[in-house]
Amino acid sequence: MQTIPSEFLEIDRKARVYMPYQDLSLRPPTERVCDFGDVVIPLDSDRAMLEASRCIHCPDPAPCMLACPCHNDIPSAIWLIEQGSYVEAAQLYRQTSSLPEICSRVCPHEQLCQGSCVLNKTHEPVLCGPLETFVTCYERKTAGVAIPVGKPTGKKVAIVGAGPAGLGCTEKLLEQGHSVTLFDSKPAPGGLLVYGIPNFKLAKEVFFCRWGDFEKAGAKFVGNTFIGKDKTIDDLFKEGFEAVFVGVGTGIDAKMETPGEDLPGVYEGTDFLMRANTELNLLPEGKRERPVLGKRVVVIGGGDTASDCLRSALRLGAEEVTCVYRRTEKEMPGGRKDRKMAKEEGAKYRFLTQPVKFIAGEDGRLTAIECIEMILGEPDAKGRRKPVPVEGSNFSIAVDTAIKALGYWPDPVIGKTTPGLEVHDWGLITVTDKETGATTREGVFAAGDGVTGADLVVTAMVGGRKAAGAIGEYLKTKK
Repeated sequence: MQTIPSEFLEIDRKARVYMPYQDLSLRPPTERVCDFGDVVIPLDSDRAMLEASRCIHCPDPAPCMLACPCHNDIPSAIWLIEQGSYVEAAQLYRQTSSLPEICSRVCPHEQLCQGSCVLNKTHEPVLCGPLETFVTCYERKTAGVAIPVGKPTGKKVAIVGAGPAGLGCTEKLLEQGHSVTLFDSKPAPGGLLVYGIPNFKLAKEVFFCRWGDFEKAGAKFVGNTFIGKDKTIDDLFKEGFEAVFVGVGTGIDAKMETPGEDLPGVYEGTDFLMRANTELNLLPEGKRERPVLGKRVVVIGGGDTASDCLRSALRLGAEEVTCVYRRTEKEMPGGRKDRKMAKEEGAKYRFLTQPVKFIAGEDGRLTAIECIEMILGEPDAKGRRKPVPVEGSNFSIAVDTAIKALGYWPDPVIGKTTPGLEVHDWGLITVTDKETGATTREGVFAAGDGVTGADLVVTAMVGGRKAAGAIGEYLKTKK
């Protein structure tokens, strides 16, 4: 519900529609490709107020608000920004989002809030994401950020996975007064936010500042602990936790089942991004070294992970970086914005091409990839045209390093080690109620990619927040 004063709504919407639009300012490609710093030049106060004044404040429910998985009250926040009330705007975002400073940077806004802005019909949409980034940064610098903590209940909850879903659940549980401990297989919290998303899209400092809010509110973190291997969910209950939330994501890289896939010089997308973008002391033991790249790098895949790998390889000094994809650009699932920036930075694309074999040189390392040309056949069940090999069209690409960015699968270990917990589709956790995250095992709740399959940071976080409400109700029934 908008909190904008009624007299303000008597605005000249037509005049606002035709206000001059200024796109985001980005660092030049030749400069930004030299480091892992932020690509986007942040808005300043004047620029933020000017951009906010372009909003025509659609009647409730505003399309941008409906398109936001958090249902942030975007029109009211933008009105506050236009008035210069930046802290109040940030606090409004925090009412519905546990990670506004993060979602505002990594969400595909062109598919969500900005994509639903009615100004798209005649002009350019309001830059919802950058405005949210501006006010949350301003709030942290000027007023500080604190998670409100409820009166202690004496109830203990274990969070398995310290990524977006686990953090969303943790914040709401802390507000209820419960004691929360997060367990994660990695040395540091954050999950995908630390170990998957490159620094040029999300600086680690942004996440760790937010994590500091959780620590101050009493959240405890236990790293290097793989639930399902080092200990089980049953062990957590034996340790006195009265409820368990599972937000483990989908961290297993999809395989190609292609000869030579295990050659030195062939990386999985997750392993490559971790080594390329994370401080070495935050990496698991055995992974504390940068990827070894030659001059020629090929990235296989068409999603956002492929774009992240392309751009990271360029920043690590590769001279020739090419994306190989078996369909055309039209069918690529990744965001156009990231793909455009990758091209600006020097990445090349080769479409309708499918690798069929990784070839080793005399030293045993990757030296070439055998590929086959493809054509698009009839649409599949989801409407995407199926790639069909062209017989006899095989050819080879000379390459020093290949990175497979083919998507992700769930880890089945939680399902295999938790009696009474139902899973499906190779390990995705079955929930009996999508709104609560309740599973088939009493006291165990789940949300995020480990339930839905690979999805957005924001949808995982929202799922965790919803589950926290259900966990609170469940704990009220426990003596």
